[in-house]
Amino acid sequence: MTSFALALSPEVSTAIATRYEFQITGTVRDDKGVPLPGVTVLVKGTSLGTSTNADGSFTLSLPDEQNNGTLVFSFIGFATQEIPISGQRVIDVTMATDAKALEEVVVTGYGTQRKSDVTGSVGVVSSEELLKAPVTNALQGLQGKIAGVNVKLNSGSPTSSPRVVIRGVGTINSSSSPLYVVDGVVMEDIQFLNPNDIESIEVLKDASSTAIYGARGANGVILVTTRRGAATEGVVVGYDGFVSVGKMRKKMDLLNAEEWLQVVETGMANTPKYRPGVTPTFTKSDPRLFDASGNPLYDTDWQEEATRTAISHNHQLSLQTRGNMSSFGAFLNYAKMEGIMLNSWLERVNGKVAYDATPKKWLSVGVNLLVNYTRENEAEEGGGHQMPRRTMIEMPPIFPVKFPDGTWSNSSLISDAYNLEGMANPVHVLQTQDRLRDRTQYFGNTYLTFHLLPGLDLRTQFGFDKHNRSFKEYYPTDLLNISSPLGRAFIGDYYMNYWQEETFLSYNKELGDHRINSVLGLSWQERSYEYNTAEARGFADDFFRYHNMGAASQPGAPQSGYEKWSMNSYFLRGGYAYKDKYLLTLTGRVDGSSRFGRNNKYGFFPSLGVGWVVSNESFLQNATLLDHLKLRSSYGVTGNTEIPTYQSLATVSSGTVLIGGERQTASFPSRMPNPDLKWERTKQFDVGFDARLFNNRVGLEFDYYYKLTTDLLLDRPIPHSTGFSSVRDNIGSVSNRGIEVMLTTTNIDNSAFRWESTLNFNYNKNRIEKLGENDEDIEMGPWWVSGSQTILRVGEPVSSFWGYERLGTWGTDEADEAAKVGAVPGEAKRAREKSILGKGLPDWTGSFINNFQYKNLDLSVDLQFVYGVDILQQFYHSTEDRSGIANGLRTILTEGWTPERQNTMVQEIRNQAYAGQNSEVDSRWVANGSYLRGNLISLGYNFDNTFLPALNLKALRVYASVQNAFVIHADEFQGYDPEATSWGGDQWGQNIFFFQYPRPRTYTLGLNVKF
Repeated sequence: MTSFALALSPEVSTAIATRYEFQITGTVRDDKGVPLPGVTVLVKGTSLGTSTNADGSFTLSLPDEQNNGTLVFSFIGFATQEIPISGQRVIDVTMATDAKALEEVVVTGYGTQRKSDVTGSVGVVSSEELLKAPVTNALQGLQGKIAGVNVKLNSGSPTSSPRVVIRGVGTINSSSSPLYVVDGVVMEDIQFLNPNDIESIEVLKDASSTAIYGARGANGVILVTTRRGAATEGVVVGYDGFVSVGKMRKKMDLLNAEEWLQVVETGMANTPKYRPGVTPTFTKSDPRLFDASGNPLYDTDWQEEATRTAISHNHQLSLQTRGNMSSFGAFLNYAKMEGIMLNSWLERVNGKVAYDATPKKWLSVGVNLLVNYTRENEAEEGGGHQMPRRTMIEMPPIFPVKFPDGTWSNSSLISDAYNLEGMANPVHVLQTQDRLRDRTQYFGNTYLTFHLLPGLDLRTQFGFDKHNRSFKEYYPTDLLNISSPLGRAFIGDYYMNYWQEETFLSYNKELGDHRINSVLGLSWQERSYEYNTAEARGFADDFFRYHNMGAASQPGAPQSGYEKWSMNSYFLRGGYAYKDKYLLTLTGRVDGSSRFGRNNKYGFFPSLGVGWVVSNESFLQNATLLDHLKLRSSYGVTGNTEIPTYQSLATVSSGTVLIGGERQTASFPSRMPNPDLKWERTKQFDVGFDARLFNNRVGLEFDYYYKLTTDLLLDRPIPHSTGFSSVRDNIGSVSNRGIEVMLTTTNIDNSAFRWESTLNFNYNKNRIEKLGENDEDIEMGPWWVSGSQTILRVGEPVSSFWGYERLGTWGTDEADEAAKVGAVPGEAKRAREKSILGKGLPDWTGSFINNFQYKNLDLSVDLQFVYGVDILQQFYHSTEDRSGIANGLRTILTEGWTPERQNTMVQEIRNQAYAGQNSEVDSRWVANGSYLRGNLISLGYNFDNTFLPALNLKALRVYASVQNAFVIHADEFQGYDPEATSWGGDQWGQNIFFFQYPRPRTYTLGLNVKF
């Protein structure tokens, strides 16, 4: 071993020896005199510091220039203290409990409550947590942050529509989405809300917290508070921005050109077995695709060709001020997001202003206005069709993107008799079709608050949410099996207007040992919707696209429609706390809705919540391990109004028919009336506790809930003599029961290093309790191969997959038995009757988030998991159960039945064009959908006060992150991502998909600055 020595000059040696010239010692205790270990002691504005040991004492060596510095003492659950050194060598400190933490308030609807007084189950996510990942969708940042709130992104598209389910699905025909309330105003579509504008999100989960929203609260309520003026006097200017790069995380395992040709040849050779007398000839003679020896000229990786490295960027400017009597905030956002599929993008411009003032002691006023404009070229994601997300899997690899003469390839451009399925290549479709969506949203509210007496306020507020949407589509004349040879243009304009006016009294007062928090008010709401669409086919060329639909030879009939609903409501909440120990919350709301029958226009939705802060009892005052313990329970009733309009009325449909070669108007009855139609009602019981232990280093929240939804809105069969087959009625019930756990721990906390962990998970058991008078099965769709692919059955969960059990494949020794069911050896062997094969909603969901901080560096690792769920891989229909006419999974070749390999689930290779196919929804299509995702890994650096003053900055942070870093899932799942759907508008389509828009792995560099 070689040793090295370093010789120091006398000057350097002396400087090192005298760097720390004095020591400070002391002891830190709480207000009861108990020593506090682990308290951080830091010299303000520097990284010099230490922490107290087991007996609360500390020793800190400092250079002479810090003799007049300031020590900062901080510890979880206690108020931070700053003490000037002023030459002192012994500093003893008594730390007081953090009153601010005890009095932290949460938004609970129509006001706020002290968190310590809340008897309901409320989850809170701050803007810092929401934006820890560089998100452009507000709901994306919510994923995994609150137990019991299941956020599914479902797609890698820039505008994938997340699905949010709170404590399970409790409805069948109504919406299962929660109610979104932004700054007190119901927002219909939160998908495009700029997440940089959000200050916090509160999620109301149990009846005690949601009953204040009555008939619209059954699916939970998500309250969003947006940013306003500065928190302290002065001016704060901020910039937040990032650039991200998205790449394919994985590819599906498909056949290459040689393998695909082998499948085609084998399938043709097997044809006489399935179609006696039919003997197709396999050739490789087309000179555009094969050389003289029959070798393919191309081996195109269509997944590679149809996707790209996507570059996105997001920029947010903010200006916030506060004076003596008013505050102002202005926010401007620009974002350009590329999808990883070619020509898929979204552009957003968002502007927001907020102004609050107190012009008189008895009056406060405010206004909040937001304008959001998005423009998008959307990649089609729903259902089947010959769209790129499918054809980049099924397009045979022997075709090029373009031939040498510049013409686009398609599957019909082959002279060999392969009889391929007709499809345009995915690059052609993505590069030449338009699916443009322009959306403009105007949103805002204004309020007046009259301070009538100390603690008594009267507030009146008006809010609105207006959406104007214009969809423009053009499909060129050369897209095979999509729009060839006529071309197709479509224009649709959609207008939604919502307004609400609410006036309420609030009374918040402390009277000795008594604290009262109450609200009494009334509300009016109205929503209207209008649309106009036009379509045309038959274009001579693609010059005009959708700009001149009159140039088409086959114009379609224009369509238009209008609908409106309104609500009138009265609400009350009374909260009471006695000695900070005994808590009571009473809530009630009366809602009247135009959407329900004349005999049931109004409904009443009450709730009761109780709490006991056990840790404030005298018998626990000396408990050293327990810092806080609150027991709470609630019971209440909420409703679900989210059904289409006019369902209770007898309606008449109008249109046109051809009579004598001419189009004539026609009308016909389309619905039976039901004057007794009413809300679905959800009764929910919740019991739980909140605890903090070990000097607030461990926090635990636990809830058990039981939800029973009755009066489900279903179509009840009626005698055909009425002229109808069914009428919408209140029949059936669904239950959800489960547990929610959130565990937060501070594992290490000293002057240099801090490590915090959050584990949250929930278990939910869903069960259909009743379906009509006779509990008949109901097939709900999606409707596709084998009919409905889900079923509703009493005793089973909703979203149950419906199909046949695949028992294997018929063997050669089973030829006679196979013949009885019209099969031959090599075909799938299935059960005779359909059965439930799995379910698309999980039992367990959760996340494990770790935050590390070393001096100015911070690291976040966010893991998310799902367990106890299945996936129905509809793409097995065309990528494995049939072959020869399109590309497919490699399993066709590697696991397909042969006389030598009969113990397999994969059928024998056959050519669908000549020998037909054997394809049914069965258990082979179903995969275990459990997974563990590396949702976010983020590394950041916060510059401290030794650097910022020179740049006149208040804060500066830079960070890098990777999202969707990895996904660990079952081998039997063959798709891109286990969290998906191809049926976004169908709530029973969760985890059912016929191909996907791939979800990328995204790398990001970001910057946060405050001036």
